[in-house]
Amino acid sequence: MQVETQTEPIDILLVEDNPGDVRLTQEILKESKVRNNLMVVDNGVDALGLLRRQGPYRDAPRPDLILLDLNLPKMDGRELLAQIKEDPALKRIPVVILTTSKAEEDVLKTYNLHANCYISKPIGLEQFVKVVRSIENFWLAIVKLPPDHKR
Repeated sequence: MQVETQTEPIDILLVEDNPGDVRLTQEILKESKVRNNLMVVDNGVDALGLLRRQGPYRDAPRPDLILLDLNLPKMDGRELLAQIKEDPALKRIPVVILTTSKAEEDVLKTYNLHANCYISKPIGLEQFVKVVRSIENFWLAIVKLPPDHKR
């Protein structure tokens, strides 16, 4: 059996306004076995600009995976998710909701908006590390990502 080797780094967009969670996610992914480029924006408007390659994000790569917080300034994660999944050029990019909300309403709404996964952020540091590593192991090492979303 031939094992596929990763040649190109995986581009990840983290949409998160909590600087502590950003730093922690950066550190965990820096130690990753999977080569990755992490792009970070702290609000939904900038995330949409990056995804659509507008303004200062004109040369930004399209991410292979989006880690999305729901409670964001300017445009919240729910609205951003709806816009991503309505856009033919973006809708195939997997979106993992990574949020503090455990509200059933948020879970239902984001899945109805075609989120690929919903994860509630744990409060403790050790648990947060486990969650990000599990995202890394599943989405970056196991899942085959769609090849045509980079255009």
